[in-house]
Amino acid sequence: MKCALLFFASIMLSFAAYANEWTALFDGKSLDGWKTAKNEAPGKGWKVVDGVLHLDGYGGDILAPEEYADFELVWTWKISPRGNNGIKYWVTTIDKAILGPEYQMIDDKGHPDAMIGKKRSTACLYDIKAADADKPLNPVGEWNESRIVTRNGTIEHYLNGKLVCKIDTKSDEWKTLIAASKFRNRVGYAPGKGRIMLTDHGDKTWYKEIKIRRLAPEK
Repeated sequence: MKCALLFFASIMLSFAAYANEWTALFDGKSLDGWKTAKNEAPGKGWKVVDGVLHLDGYGGDILAPEEYADFELVWTWKISPRGNNGIKYWVTTIDKAILGPEYQMIDDKGHPDAMIGKKRSTACLYDIKAADADKPLNPVGEWNESRIVTRNGTIEHYLNGKLVCKIDTKSDEWKTLIAASKFRNRVGYAPGKGRIMLTDHGDKTWYKEIKIRRLAPEK
């Protein structure tokens, strides 16, 4: 019994160590590993210039190669005036559409979609839950740091170091918000695991860094 417990403990320690390791999804050099939903290379609009990933022109939505369930994703970004973009996660195919929860990145004061409501403003869970009104958002054209943490079905969105949006996807609140969103008829939406997607909404976007690490399940 003692040997079995030691073996189990060593496995858990190994997993915890693995879970804490950061993986660079963009390292400032290339788009290695990123593919379109059709498993094709990113479009020409995606460019690496002076260590920065720049979407300039059509590049298409692109996905990282692996699936993630519980994770921490960190990236630095900026958009152009009146720009709109986002990062999706837990991305899966539903009714032939590539869908997943989205961390919105948008010109809150200049893009028409942001004017529809707070559920479509920067750092919100797009069309589902608004970010806090006092979120620390830097002006358009300046860099922001964002972070997504998912664990045991709970989603957290951070902006420049502050938690600004949180929801438990197993809660009644989640069911109510989904029922009021554009995803209400998408059975299987936000399944708790899936791929990471950089979206292309047709506007210029810049990334300095994108990194991710798996999180060990909470006890």
